[in-house]
Amino acid sequence: MVSERFVGTFEKAAVENIFNAIATARAEIDPTASLKGALTSPVATPRAALTKMEDFAKLVRAIWTYDGGPTTRTGLQPLALLCPRPGELRQARWAEFNLDEAVWVIPKERTKMRREHRKPLSGLAINILTELRKLTGSGPLAFPASHTTQRPMSENTLNTALRRLGFSADLATSHGFRASASSLLNGSGKWSPDAVEAELGHVGADQVRRAYHRTTYWEKRVRMTEWWADKIAACAAERPPSSSLARHSSNRPNKRVGV
Repeated sequence: MVSERFVGTFEKAAVENIFNAIATARAEIDPTASLKGALTSPVATPRAALTKMEDFAKLVRAIWTYDGGPTTRTGLQPLALLCPRPGELRQARWAEFNLDEAVWVIPKERTKMRREHRKPLSGLAINILTELRKLTGSGPLAFPASHTTQRPMSENTLNTALRRLGFSADLATSHGFRASASSLLNGSGKWSPDAVEAELGHVGADQVRRAYHRTTYWEKRVRMTEWWADKIAACAAERPPSSSLARHSSNRPNKRVGV
């Protein structure tokens, strides 16, 4: 009896041969011509995100007062502060964070662009990670699952926490923090769009050479990260918390790490 796996492999090879014949002009007819108009492209649905500061501020305040698991709260806080892709954060290992140098180095194996991505850490982010290390620092993962230290927390854990905070899936998702940051940083008029794109890891090869390997861009990103952290802190407190901001800003190392 022929296995389904064998049949599937055979069918895949047959289709590949057909398309190869079409591509190399060896086929007398194009059998795919009759399919034109029959297949519809999937409609891309943007991930939900809050792009107005007053709405985003409500989300930030809810996160900072979240009374669920402490590792879940400290998983949501870096999403707001650092705007990484959720998978990059959830799978982060303590070895990637250099709190003394104020930098997080995401290895290329875990980035969408498949190249190493360095992110500056604000003083507020360093404070949060320092407290988190007391909880999870005995294991390799910074954000482990609640039932085991050998696996990262799931994206569902973060999204479920957002639901518990009262934000439905059409309002906020773990991936939506990136869209929020992009809209609000660009909308502020204070930062170069290239610096914002570089921070979010959206840039292509040519932009990487210009943005990632120039100290000026790194310094802009450092200042932008601190400005964003101050905004987050103000949102969390409903007003600019001068003493708190002074504390977390003074904790930032003087030494800068270029990229």
